[in-house]
Amino acid sequence: MEIVKPDVELLAVTPDAEKVIESAGRTCYLSFERMDDGTAGDFIRKSILRNHLSILEHACATFRIKGASRAFTHQLVRHRVASFSQQSQRYVKEDEFDFIVPPSIGSNDEAHRLYLECMEKCRETYASLRKLNILKEDARFVLPNALESEIVFSANFRELRHVFELRLEPHAQWEIRRVCVDMLRIMQKEAPAVFSDFEIIDADKWIAKSSIKKD
Repeated sequence: MEIVKPDVELLAVTPDAEKVIESAGRTCYLSFERMDDGTAGDFIRKSILRNHLSILEHACATFRIKGASRAFTHQLVRHRVASFSQQSQRYVKEDEFDFIVPPSIGSNDEAHRLYLECMEKCRETYASLRKLNILKEDARFVLPNALESEIVFSANFRELRHVFELRLEPHAQWEIRRVCVDMLRIMQKEAPAVFSDFEIIDADKWIAKSSIKKD
């Protein structure tokens, strides 16, 4: 059975992000004379090694995430040094909602059957409540965490590193690992000096870690 794959789209990123970070960092040392076209990467990597991470807050990225569940978004929004805009269940009709199937359930025939029955019952109950003129904001109480939701997520580069450090470890939940691997791949192209120390060590399980050792 095919598992729904999240769609992660980069909406915006700070222009010349690594140059902005270098310029901010060199303000601390008034070492602008050392800036050149090829100096940002080395400066940033050394700053990260020294744990001088505040300079990374001067660059930000914004993502649109589709095809992930409300269970996933409940985890993501706990990262409060970030901004979120999420599909509203108060204003959006959910009569024909899509839902995510966890791999452990999708690979078990009996579990999958029970799961699909539950999703259909939730759908039927929601539709019945709406026919009784129950407001969407109240009918949504029967909707499952499996329901697909869309969210826009913005964070500075320091917070993104923090999210990746927490959510790409083996004990993190599979869905947020999967989304974070997609975000990491994007950021490694957009700002390689900031994110190149993260290595995807198990692509099938969406596990990655930084090569920088913590004190």
